[in-house]
Amino acid sequence: MKKTKKLIRFDWAMKKILRHKANFDILEGFLSELLSENIKILHILDSESNKETENDKHNRVDILVENSKSELVIIEVQNSKEYDYFHRILYGTSKVITEHIREGKPYSNVKKVISITIAYFDLGQGKDYVYHGTTNFKGIHKGDVLDLADRQKELYLKENPSHIFPEYWLIKVDKFNDRVTDKLDEWIYFLKNGEVRESFTAKGLPEAKERLDQMRMDENERKSYQHYLKRLHDIASEQHTKMADVEKELAEARAKGKQEGIAEGKLEGKLEGKLEGKLEGKLEGKLEIAKSMKAKGFAIDVIADLTSLSKEEIEKL
Repeated sequence: MKKTKKLIRFDWAMKKILRHKANFDILEGFLSELLSENIKILHILDSESNKETENDKHNRVDILVENSKSELVIIEVQNSKEYDYFHRILYGTSKVITEHIREGKPYSNVKKVISITIAYFDLGQGKDYVYHGTTNFKGIHKGDVLDLADRQKELYLKENPSHIFPEYWLIKVDKFNDRVTDKLDEWIYFLKNGEVRESFTAKGLPEAKERLDQMRMDENERKSYQHYLKRLHDIASEQHTKMADVEKELAEARAKGKQEGIAEGKLEGKLEGKLEGKLEGKLEGKLEIAKSMKAKGFAIDVIADLTSLSKEEIEKL
C-alpha cells in the first residue's frame, strides 16, 4: 500500500503559501466546493483583522479575499476554544463591512461578506460538522419570508435580503467522522488529517497535494513549521489544564452545595457565575500585568510573549 504524503496544515499554508497568486487555485478549490459555485479570487486583502504579526499567538489564522463577484470572504482557522467566538465572528464581519465602504458612498455599496470558520474545537452545541447561517425575515403572522421588491432586484442584482447580509459557514473539523461522502468531505478530511487520498478529486486538492508537501520545505521553513506545531500543542495543553482545574473546582463546589442543601437551579447559577468570573479574572490579570509592563517601558513584543496577549490588545491599553 502506497504511503500517503503528510501535508502542511491548512492554517500554516494560509500564513505562508496560499497568499501568493500562483496558489490561489487551492483556495479557490476549497471555496468552490464549500459554496457550490465556481469561485475565482481577485485579490488577497489586508485589513486590521488579518494582518500577521510576529507575536501571533498561533491559535488563530485568517485571510481575507475578494472574489470575482466583488464579495469579501473571510477564511479563519481557530485552534482553541473561546466562549465568545460567535461574538468575534460577528465583530469580524461588521468590521470588514465598514472598512470596505468609502466615506460618503450610499449604503448600496456595502459589500457582501462571507465568513468561514474552520474550528478545531467543539464550537457551540450541535451534532453536525458543517453549519450554514444566513439572514432572512419571516412574518410572525403570515409565516411568509420577506422578499426584495422587483425594483430592488433590478438595482442591486440580488434576489433576497440574505444575499445582502453577511453569511456564515462553520466547519467543526473534530466532529467529522472521516466517512467521505462528497467532495466537501474530501476537503474536510484533508483539514482534519493533513492527507489527501489517491481517490480524492475535489477542486484544489490535487494542487494542495502537490504544493503543500512537507518535503518541499527548506530547512528554515521546516524549523519554523515545527515551532508552529509545538506552539499549537502547548496552547492546547495549557487550555486543557485550565479547564480541568476549573471543572474540578466546580465539581467540588457542586458537592458542597448539595451537602448544604442549596437548590440545584440556584447552585448552577452560582457555579456559572463563578466560572465566568474565574475566566474573566485570568484575562483581567493578564491585562493588569501588561499595563504595568508597558508603563515601565517593556517592548510590546516582550509583553506579548509573556502574557499571550496580541500586539493589538497591548497597544490599546
